[in-house]
Amino acid sequence: MNLLVRGGQVLDGTGAAAVRADVLIAGDRVAAVGTGLDVPAGTRVIDAGGLLVTPGFIDPHTHSDVVPFMAEPQPFKLLQGVTTEVVGNCGNSAAPLVDDRAVELHRPISSTVAAGVDAVWNQPRSFAGYLDAVEQHGPTTHVASLVGHHTLRISANGMEQELAPGALDRMTELADRAFAEGAFGLSTGLIYAPGVYADTDEVAALAAVAARWGRPYATHMRDEGDGLADALAETLEVARRTGVRVQVSHCKAAGRANHGRSAELLATLHEARSRGIEVLGDAYPYTTGESFLTALLPAAAQVGGRDALVERLSTPEGRRALAERGAAGGPGSGSWSQTSPDGVYVSMHRDTRLLGRSLAELGGDPWDTLCDLIVADPGAMMVYRLMAEDDVRAILADPLIAIGSDNSVPVGNAHQRGWGCFPTVLGRYVRELGVLDWPEAIRKMTSLPARALGLPGRGYLAPGAVADLAVIDPATVGHDGTVQQPWRRPTGVRWTVLAGTPVVADGEFTGERAGRVLRAGRAG
Repeated sequence: MNLLVRGGQVLDGTGAAAVRADVLIAGDRVAAVGTGLDVPAGTRVIDAGGLLVTPGFIDPHTHSDVVPFMAEPQPFKLLQGVTTEVVGNCGNSAAPLVDDRAVELHRPISSTVAAGVDAVWNQPRSFAGYLDAVEQHGPTTHVASLVGHHTLRISANGMEQELAPGALDRMTELADRAFAEGAFGLSTGLIYAPGVYADTDEVAALAAVAARWGRPYATHMRDEGDGLADALAETLEVARRTGVRVQVSHCKAAGRANHGRSAELLATLHEARSRGIEVLGDAYPYTTGESFLTALLPAAAQVGGRDALVERLSTPEGRRALAERGAAGGPGSGSWSQTSPDGVYVSMHRDTRLLGRSLAELGGDPWDTLCDLIVADPGAMMVYRLMAEDDVRAILADPLIAIGSDNSVPVGNAHQRGWGCFPTVLGRYVRELGVLDWPEAIRKMTSLPARALGLPGRGYLAPGAVADLAVIDPATVGHDGTVQQPWRRPTGVRWTVLAGTPVVADGEFTGERAGRVLRAGRAG
């Protein structure tokens, strides 16, 4: 099928200024960009007069791993202009899980229950097997996956803190196989169990495998608050040892005591690049984040898995010991001290009456309330206040930082970034506040993440590129989601095209699962 997007202001993704031009698509590729094009008879025409025409947005940091298995197609990213999602972040990929024990240990940190797909996807799987299954079910966006350290560690070592003999060798073997099967990079989540139990040598051993394959290392660092400087130093040390490209996930200065430290974070990244370390980052446009409620606890709470966690939290002695460990601070102490009870909102829980309510609203001693919530549902999640607005603006404005949503599955009261990250950047931080101009914002959503993750043929508009496009109304694009109503639809995204197929037409989802599974090392 041929498609002509006519008369729009084209932002090609490179950061160059907009030019009025037509975009001709033949099949799944851009055939031409310009004026006076030779348009074949029968070509479908999209009128983009007064609108921006951009490459489809690439979300480098998502947790949509199990979204393709949901019963109904989920258009929450397409309605933002996102055409490619990178899953497997924060150390938590859906594969490889080598046996039934690994599957069971992984379930508490997966989203299968929340997404309603636990029965569909509850078996061991290779990395290739996961990609094949996504392809079979049909994703709504293109999907590329990293391989996660948590998942490798669970397969090789369970949830134990100390590595068993041979476990690290097993992890590197599994990582090597995942890269051969199409993983786009390695990820860690060094603030969560079991990733938090790893030392720098363990991380470097896995990063070295990624480096041999020419794949990047994306990290949720060990600390984004009080220990920010040490966490950055560790990340850059891994890069220095191995030569791996680094993506610092969801860049922030977390916790009230650390507000204002964005300048330190950004200066460290720029200084590292001046020394030849290839490091980039991503961020989302909110002062709140989202995670498991267990992220507020010290990492020691999760040693041994879900049953051991619940047992610890079910006694006054266990709760007290964890509270003392959290108050002591340092790596592995959890995030309790970085927020406040009135800034922690339940976003997913078995008891849906709790959704959108804060710990302060729920009453009682906040620590005991937190522990009670986790005992009732160890996989419960939260939206919680972490950052200062000035830091958010500074990080978003930096040229090294791409836009990444860090979304969870689109259910319950998940963070509004899942439904509105990209329109929020364009509406609030470009049009209203002028933190970014249009060309730079689009670059941060397209060519910058494509470069960071190694996605050939995507992130730019030129002949030969994959025909992933977004058509945006700059006057109306935005999102008014809230903690209590995060699922509100964004505005201003008129068309989204996946490899030449319109999947959002005149602002409405067509219902088509037209996404493709991307495998590193293969075209398309």
